[in-house]
Amino acid sequence: MAQYKSDFLNVLQSRGFIHQGTNLEALDERAASGVVTGYIGFDATAPSLHAGSLIQIMMLYWLQQTGHRPIVLMGGGTTKVGDPTGKDEQRKLLTDADIEQNLAGIKKAFDPFLTFGEGETDAIMVNNDDWLSHLGYVEFLRDYGVHFTINRMLTFDSVKLRLERESPMTFLEFNYMLMQAYDYLELQRRFDCVLQMGGSDQWGNIINGVELCRRVAAAKGDEQAEVFGLTTPLLTTASGKKMGKTEGGAVWLDPDLCSPYDYWQYWRNAEDADIGLLLRRFTTMPVDEIIRLEKLEGAELNEAKKILATEATALLHGRKAAEDAAETARQVFEQGHAGGDLPSITISKSALREGVQLLGPFREAGLIASNGEGLRHIKGGALKVNDALVGRDKMLSLDDLQDGVIKLSIGKKKHALIRVE
Repeated sequence: MAQYKSDFLNVLQSRGFIHQGTNLEALDERAASGVVTGYIGFDATAPSLHAGSLIQIMMLYWLQQTGHRPIVLMGGGTTKVGDPTGKDEQRKLLTDADIEQNLAGIKKAFDPFLTFGEGETDAIMVNNDDWLSHLGYVEFLRDYGVHFTINRMLTFDSVKLRLERESPMTFLEFNYMLMQAYDYLELQRRFDCVLQMGGSDQWGNIINGVELCRRVAAAKGDEQAEVFGLTTPLLTTASGKKMGKTEGGAVWLDPDLCSPYDYWQYWRNAEDADIGLLLRRFTTMPVDEIIRLEKLEGAELNEAKKILATEATALLHGRKAAEDAAETARQVFEQGHAGGDLPSITISKSALREGVQLLGPFREAGLIASNGEGLRHIKGGALKVNDALVGRDKMLSLDDLQDGVIKLSIGKKKHALIRVE
């Protein structure tokens, strides 16, 4: 593991945030000798951010915690175009009113993680619509289009994959990478921003921005000016699923869309193989303690999952909400009640080892009258195992045991427990 001079890169390295970077040695020198201003952009494509965005928010968190200044760039302008990265077709174009409404919801997600203000390392939030919507098209192409070649743009994954799949890419989408590159240049001019961060799928867009800043500086005779790019690894679970999504949809950061209890349960239900990585990236616990926890096995590993769930929930929703969620879960799974004793059924350990069809226990517990009713509940997003929505192909197994029981639910009010004999 590389050892850096700056606290910033050392923290990111020890917590598994670094995937690719431009001239990390020079960035390290810069971060070790003074305050670095860095940014991440967030487009307003939904009413809230979801848990998949947390890795970016935590990068901004650690940037500030190690003595630097984060910029949260709201994509009010770029959302009008739509990022083609990772998409097989054009994103739905939103109205200005939709974008403004989404921005209002998204902004709330950053307050628990960042300190905003006027100080040297206080975070700032800006909207790229402030400059993108005022650009003259001809002037923009004349001044900045000369720094991009079609040849190179065709090599970036966001374009190349669409062409390989023979999926049309509009000229509107093709311009997205120019707009994102220009964002970097504008932030460099306005705030002396020298670092753009993002997910590994944004590498091509980030490189474009780094290169544009370099070319514009060189055209003015400043060959020494340098800005940097840094990406995180692709965020997936050990089984290859995209993080931040469940069978029931996105795990939103807005408590009105995902309650603290449901958020706690999302982390509690993490895959065993992911616990160490999730503790590193989504809690602020010391790495030495995380190393101890990730070595636990069996029932002890469940305790590590509870710690992950409580610490991750506390960061977003506050310590009290996290502890309340943990206590509710304890009452349900350890005491067998939630506002009263829950009905329970018994299944043998050997049966769970082989795998049990999903809907049978729901019928036996009296939660549904037939498989057809169960399938309707699945389609309607009401059937849950351990408070997590599941699909019709789900098989109950020993992996579903939490503190010796499996919780079955239909909606928010009908529950039962599976006990093991």
